Amino acid sequence: MPNADHWPELPYAPWRETATTLQLWTQIIGKVRLSLTPWLNHGWQVPFYVTARGLGTSPIPVDRDNLELEFDFISHRLVARTSRGEIETLPLEPQTVADFHRRVIALLARVGVAVSINEMPNEIAEAIRFSQDRRHAAYDAHAVHLFWRALIQADRIFKLFRSGFLGKASPVHFFWGSFDLAVTRFSGRKAPLHPGGVPNLPDAVAQEAYSHEVSSAGFWPGNDAFPHAAFYSYAYPEPNGFRDQKVTPGAHFDNTLGEFILRYDVLREAVDPDALLLDFLTTTYVAAADCGHWDRAGLECPFGVPGKVRPI
Repeated sequence: MPNADHWPELPYAPWRETATTLQLWTQIIGKVRLSLTPWLNHGWQVPFYVTARGLGTSPIPVDRDNLELEFDFISHRLVARTSRGEIETLPLEPQTVADFHRRVIALLARVGVAVSINEMPNEIAEAIRFSQDRRHAAYDAHAVHLFWRALIQADRIFKLFRSGFLGKASPVHFFWGSFDLAVTRFSGRKAPLHPGGVPNLPDAVAQEAYSHEVSSAGFWPGNDAFPHAAFYSYAYPEPNGFRDQKVTPGAHFDNTLGEFILRYDVLREAVDPDALLLDFLTTTYVAAADCGHWDRAGLECPFGVPGKVRPI
């Protein structure tokens, strides 16, 4: 398949155990960042970012220095760096969540960082405390590498899509709770109070995250309820008529998930996957904006061009 090098095959079932374990590992590192970083609107202080080697936290202020943590999916190691020049690593290999948690705390101690985290995983039903989880221990390095390669491509197109909006928009970032890469646009208006109810997530967190109207899109590798890698797009609050709008061919509104879905394998089979993904992001946003009566003329602009100033 001509797109295989850029958009690798990502069947969920073969790496299901690894994906579950990796999500829990990322939550441990994410909660380190959460414990050390002042709260930012919509929880934007906690996600990771796609890096040239994997997923990283970006610098975390600790005392008067910086700590940076990165999942390196080329050498398959967790790397801790400080602005004092210290570098410590932890191999990414088959190991229980409990062992990974213990080793992370020890790694941080070696670079002079003492931190206490909430050990209960978020957004996972029937969660097990990190220090007690000896059930999840899989790590397929090749599968993780392929997932990261797909994230690189999604991150690239999401960033282009983000450039076409003048209003408030999130960074392109990877949320470890839901284990997905996401980008969100805002209408500028407040939203009704979110009902909460997300498994193992305080309602106050969900309510703060959805304090304002959004059109949000993302990519995730699948889960047991929907065992397929897919791109998604939803609106909160969902405006009348949203789910009935015509969007990119090959995409559909999933009534169970409550969002538009473009399966990753459909994207891979396209003649031009980049164009198809950009169209999916655009048409689903337009569906949310038009049905929600957003001020599109005041919020939108042409996509950015490298080295060229945006015309005004």
